[in-house]
Amino acid sequence: MPLIEDDHPVAPGVRAAIESRLAAIEADYGVRILYACESGSRGWGFASPDSDYDVRFIYAHPLPWYLQVTPQRNVIELPVADELDINGWELRKSLGLLKKGNATLIEWLDSPVVYRADSAFLRAMQDAAMQMHQPERSFRHYWHMARGNYRAYLTGATVRLKKYLYVLRPLLAARWIEQGRGTVPMRFEQLAAAMITDPILRRAIDELLAVKRSVQEAEYGSPLPVIDAFIAAELQRLESVSPPAFREIDYSVLDRLLMETVLQLDASRKR
Repeated sequence: MPLIEDDHPVAPGVRAAIESRLAAIEADYGVRILYACESGSRGWGFASPDSDYDVRFIYAHPLPWYLQVTPQRNVIELPVADELDINGWELRKSLGLLKKGNATLIEWLDSPVVYRADSAFLRAMQDAAMQMHQPERSFRHYWHMARGNYRAYLTGATVRLKKYLYVLRPLLAARWIEQGRGTVPMRFEQLAAAMITDPILRRAIDELLAVKRSVQEAEYGSPLPVIDAFIAAELQRLESVSPPAFREIDYSVLDRLLMETVLQLDASRKR
């Protein structure tokens, strides 16, 4: 569950700046932000001192927006400024992606760093995410991500240390799904604790995390043999794994969630 206010891991000054931007978005675009969180390394739990703040949000328009024949723009994207990377998805778009089992959106809903949340809406979205979970699609998503990042970043004489985590996390996520554990938790350390039983490998990963959290984003280093061996073996093993099969899903929960959310917002605006 998201951290309570007193436990918030982001410094008050940064949080105030983010909240100011979110309030400005609501005023400028005439929308209501229902949920805003950290994605990326700060949400995964291995940010560097100079990591950006990747703020992602879900928003809704007033009722008339949903009664137009012509499709309207369904994302809000702001230029990156002052280490703040802020963008969001409109509610109907978000629910459409949830219908497809979108792993990125499911991660957002489990972020440990939350800036704004309508509690009832968040609970409904988290419940819907569990119902919409499609293990086969999520497994393929994470396996392809791990393989692509490995080929792109970890085959040179020196490597960017952060890229190890960009391979390890999706690898462990694929293993999580293979074991039938449900939706993947966003926190890397939760994944590692459940998926890594070899104490030598776990120590190597813990050391990598400590380095990643203390150096700059662009820091390079020598390859890490223990982790390299695990990645190579796991990529090969997962290539022949059959993920859990697709199951029938009742998508009507998404239609109800869209209608109820928009109508409730419309009623609150009229009060």
